[in-house]
Amino acid sequence: MIICAQNEKEEERAESTVYRVEAFGSIAKEDNTPFWMVSNQYGILPLEAGNGYLKAGVFHSQSFGDMNRFHWSAGADFVVAAPRYKNVFVQQLYAEIGYRCLQLRIGSKEDYTSLWDRQLSSGDMVQSANARPIPEINLSIPRFTVIPLTQGWLQIKGDFAVGRSFDTKYLEHFAATNQIYIKNVLWHHKSLFLQIKDTKGEKPLSVILGARHTAQWGGTSTNPKIGKQPQSLKDFLRVMVGKEGGANASLSDQINVLGNHYGSFDLKVTYEHKDWTANLYWQHYFEDNSGLEYANVKDGLWGAQLRLSRFKWIRNILIEYFNTKNQSGTMHFINYDRPSRGGGADNYYNNGEYVTGVSYFGRALGSPLITSPEYNTDGGLTFKNNRITSYHFGAEGTLSEYIDYRILFSVMNSWGTTYHPFINNKKGVSGLLEVIYHHPKLIGWEFKGLLAADARALYGNNVGFGLSVAKRGILKRWTE
Repeated sequence: MIICAQNEKEEERAESTVYRVEAFGSIAKEDNTPFWMVSNQYGILPLEAGNGYLKAGVFHSQSFGDMNRFHWSAGADFVVAAPRYKNVFVQQLYAEIGYRCLQLRIGSKEDYTSLWDRQLSSGDMVQSANARPIPEINLSIPRFTVIPLTQGWLQIKGDFAVGRSFDTKYLEHFAATNQIYIKNVLWHHKSLFLQIKDTKGEKPLSVILGARHTAQWGGTSTNPKIGKQPQSLKDFLRVMVGKEGGANASLSDQINVLGNHYGSFDLKVTYEHKDWTANLYWQHYFEDNSGLEYANVKDGLWGAQLRLSRFKWIRNILIEYFNTKNQSGTMHFINYDRPSRGGGADNYYNNGEYVTGVSYFGRALGSPLITSPEYNTDGGLTFKNNRITSYHFGAEGTLSEYIDYRILFSVMNSWGTTYHPFINNKKGVSGLLEVIYHHPKLIGWEFKGLLAADARALYGNNVGFGLSVAKRGILKRWTE
């Protein structure tokens, strides 16, 4: 039995109540905002060009009890954005309570759990920062925690969650009149990460192995002949273990598994030096047995990252290769000599029953490199471009005492989907330059300028410019 024990190097929790306010505006040459300006922003920035938003939030964190073993936090974040189908919305609203390494959260929170760099990576294939957070109940060990009797060498973290989509009004606004889809979709996801690391800091090499599983299920079809999908406790247990549906499920879900399932196996290797840290990582994505058996091993995300502690000009640099072209082959089949083997033409992020697929409010929950349904101009809710290769570069550093920068640059080649390929493959180049200004006399203020551009057929020839002003401050400290 594993007993929770805190990692000695766990970050101290901020004992305060803080506020954050941000105003942003942008213009662009074409109808849409450039790709890297709108992507991986938690779905806040509208896709339509000539946009802006005002965001304001309050966040609280505090510990109590013997040796501060209990802790709780809460947050509320509201956004006014335009142009958008609904201009005012709640982005985050959550409450958390924890004891030692365990934590329970209820609500929607921008909770980035990926192993890949939040600012520089092109995006996690399962859960990136590209879409708005889904409201959920989440029980987790959020930080790597030492497993007893391992002499500090083995740490664990993970989560188990159930949630529900609240994008019905958006789908009614966006979808074509004849489009059938399931609304009020239920979600389940869980993860487990093991880290092998010398917590005493004497050995420079560490390894993280992770597995994640996500499923869409339940909800109600807009087709009254289909109606409400199976969503009892017994059905949830089927979803949780990836078992086929019962007699009340669709024929497809009775043959395969109940709901739409996907996930990944993650690997990250880190070498820490006093002057630099290097990471190598790989993410293997799966949607069915063919992916679980690595029939699509050519697909995935590969990355390398270098952090330089003494070289401020380029303190963090990253390169990635992304491929989803294989998808376990171009033909869907079942090998009857091996009952566990099935698949091919996996059609990533799409599903026959759950038409909206791996999306929320029209944005991909996973990698934004797989073109989100929001880009569709015909009211379709599916992913129409999921066979992609990409080379991605990211860097950040400090130009002066007051100025930081961030650069993203991606070269993409896409082929549509296996079932509906592009007549001619579409290539694209997208980039972003972000410059951040802060001054010690302007405590809590941050001024940001963004220049982004797209080129070639995938997202067209476009250029955009954005400005933001943000202020953060402490309303009350709870410890001296």
